[in-house]
Amino acid sequence: MARGTGNKISKSTRKKTMLTQKICRFCADKVSSIIFYDIKSLKPLISDAGKIVPARISGNCAKHQRELTTAIKRARNIALLSFSEAH
Repeated sequence: MARGTGNKISKSTRKKTMLTQKICRFCADKVSSIIFYDIKSLKPLISDAGKIVPARISGNCAKHQRELTTAIKRARNIALLSFSEAH
């Protein structure tokens, strides 16, 4: 059974994107720990649907992403942040 080439796009016609290295904002500011009372720093790291933005998109390192997750969950539990934007 022969395979067809289909709709292959040559490498020269593909759109080339430049990947930039994302820097952890907490490492850059030399933050020792993420405080869950600081809503201004937590709000941009939550999507419109109320989900926590992953580290590959936000650029956070693994250590600060774990701290960020616990800080957001704590802020939600004491009603500083909503679980979703609609409610």
